[in-house]
This record gives sequence, structure tokens and C-alpha cells, in this order.
Amino acid sequence: MYSKTSRPWLRIFLSVFFVIAIIFGYFAYRWYQRSGERTTRFFSWMRDPEGHPEWAITTGERCGDAPFQNPTSGYIGFLWGDSFRPGHRHQGLDIFGGNDSGITPVYAAYPGYLTRLPDWKSSLIIRIPSDPLKPSRQIWTYYTHLADRDGSSYIDAAFPPGTNEVLVEAGTLLGYQGNYSGDPNNPTGVHLHFSIVLDDGNGRFRNELKIQNTLDPSPYLGLRVNANENTGEVPVCGE
Repeated sequence: MYSKTSRPWLRIFLSVFFVIAIIFGYFAYRWYQRSGERTTRFFSWMRDPEGHPEWAITTGERCGDAPFQNPTSGYIGFLWGDSFRPGHRHQGLDIFGGNDSGITPVYAAYPGYLTRLPDWKSSLIIRIPSDPLKPSRQIWTYYTHLADRDGSSYIDAAFPPGTNEVLVEAGTLLGYQGNYSGDPNNPTGVHLHFSIVLDDGNGRFRNELKIQNTLDPSPYLGLRVNANENTGEVPVCGE
């Protein structure tokens, strides 16, 4: 049994534990509202994409007066700003076509100048000299996972490694969705990762792995794809 002198500490401990539990429960509930329902829906899509055609965006479609067209078809499973682990926020969109690797095509969302670095197996980046929403700045659109789990590229043959500053129009075929992660034993799942990257001020793109170097794609695509603002709805045109 606890002595009389120890009981105040027990009460303090229980009070602190209770407060922590309330705080944890609140943030867990907020996470579920923002990401948990979307994750549940994601697994439903992966099991049976043909059973949920209304969840998918359509390649080439423009939503309202948005400047970008959809770069591929499929379900937007993870949004800009989603959190997969502490300290990390998703810096783009993951669009899952619902097909096997190498089948679902990927197209340029907006005109620009395409570059593929010599060591890029699954990635392309397109320089847009004048941001359609803020013409005074330059931005970049980034496309990745265009290779199979072993690194065999699905990028169109028109853009071999080392391609630099090739003009492409909106709707140009870039390649096909793949599941390349850099580790053959840990493929990503077949999808396109698409992001809008800021310029560094010296004519180069910033590090896409950091969300602060990217832009919310919502106004560019006319879709509710900001995880902080999407309260659970499926991001498709007209929603």
C-alpha cells in the first residue's frame, strides 16, 4: 500500500497521465479525420479499383479553370501534406492507377522544358518558366516511380537519361506508372508521385523531398488535395 506521503504523487501522476491521454486521443482523432479514412479508402481501392470508378480522376481532364490537366488516371490515395510518420509530410500527390506496373500512362500536366538527370531511372522534371498562377516566378513539375521494382524504366524512349531542356506540350506522353523505390524488396505500389517544386532562385529546382520546397497542387489542378483542408472527401473534379 502507498503511504499518506506518496498518495499526492500518485494523484499527480494519474492527473498528468489523464491529460496526456486526452491530448493523444484528440490528435489521434484529428489524424483519423484527415488521413485514417483516406487510408481505409485507399486499401479498398487497391483491392478492387473497378468497384470504385467514381473515386478516380481521368488523365487529360481539366477541373474547372485550373491551369494543369490531370497527369494520369487513378485514385489520389495520398495528398499534399499527409503525414506517414512523425516529422514527415507528404510533398506531393500519389495517384494509383489500379493496374499492373507499366500500363497506366503518365502525361505532362502543363507545357515546359523537360530534364532527366543521367542517373534518374524513374523520374522526370519539367521547368515551367512562368507559373500560371504567379507569372513572376519559375516552378517545376516532378514525376516519379516511372520504373518497375528492379529499376527498368517506363519513361518514354524520347527522354533518355541525360535529356536536358526539351520542350514538351501539355499532354505529351512521359511514360507509365511503376513501383520503383530503389529497393527491389520494398516496391512502392504502382502509382505516380506528382509534385510542384519551387525554383531556388538560380534557375534550379529545390530538393523535392522537403515539403517546404513544394507548392499545394490544389489550385493548379482544381482538386481538394491539401490534407489540411480536405476533411475526407474523394478529390475528383466537381467536388
